Amino acid sequence: PQLFVALAPASDDLLESKSDKYLTQLYFVALHFLLEWPDRSFALSHCHLRLQSAYRRGEPRPSQLQRDVAAALARVGWTHVF
Repeated sequence: PQLFVALAPASDDLLESKSDKYLTQLYFVALHFLLEWPDRSFALSHCHLRLQSAYRRGEPRPSQLQRDVAAALARVGWTHVF
């Protein structure tokens, strides 16, 4: 598809200056391509681990409400792990 060609210039130098949020979005694109066309190689394939790392760094942290609920559960003896 033409989208593969459009992503061809995704070089390491270009990705170096991008934020984790940007790289996370590219990770979702990479996952879609991998699932949709597992037999094809595309421009982002070479940096899959880098994109995945950016996604993992941006994983949501427990909210204040979640921490409060966990503390309340702990007080009644129900331990909670995020």
